[in-house]
Amino acid sequence: MSNDKDFLGKGFRFPVAVNLNGGVSSSVLEENVRQSIFIILGTAPGERLMRPDFGCRIHDLMFAPNTDITAARAEVYCEEAIYKYEPRIDKVVCRAGANPDAPNRLDVKIEYVIAGKHEKRNLVFPFYLRTDEDIAGGSDDSGANGT
Repeated sequence: MSNDKDFLGKGFRFPVAVNLNGGVSSSVLEENVRQSIFIILGTAPGERLMRPDFGCRIHDLMFAPNTDITAARAEVYCEEAIYKYEPRIDKVVCRAGANPDAPNRLDVKIEYVIAGKHEKRNLVFPFYLRTDEDIAGGSDDSGANGT
């Protein structure tokens, strides 16, 4: 008899790591769904050669000012991507806002319900906006978003 959580699956841990036996670490069930959300949001459309549409348009906001309008767009982009690429989730609500301690950071708070379950789960996806100083100073992070 199969477990009612089997549909949540198992996959490689994100970020990829080595387990105690020297193999590749994996994640299972609810943790696999959580890590899948980070992969979806951390991937810009066009990054994956065989799946050019995969990812979240939040990366289009990298050079936007950290305002309420940018936050509203981030919310829409994140919800859209999660619904599109994570079928194991029934309900998702994203709320974004500027981080008071980091002027170039937008925190996207995500509440979601796994399909067939009734318990809410949540996570925070930090998205770093480029500041004028980053652009003028020619920071050496090669455009990495830090996610």
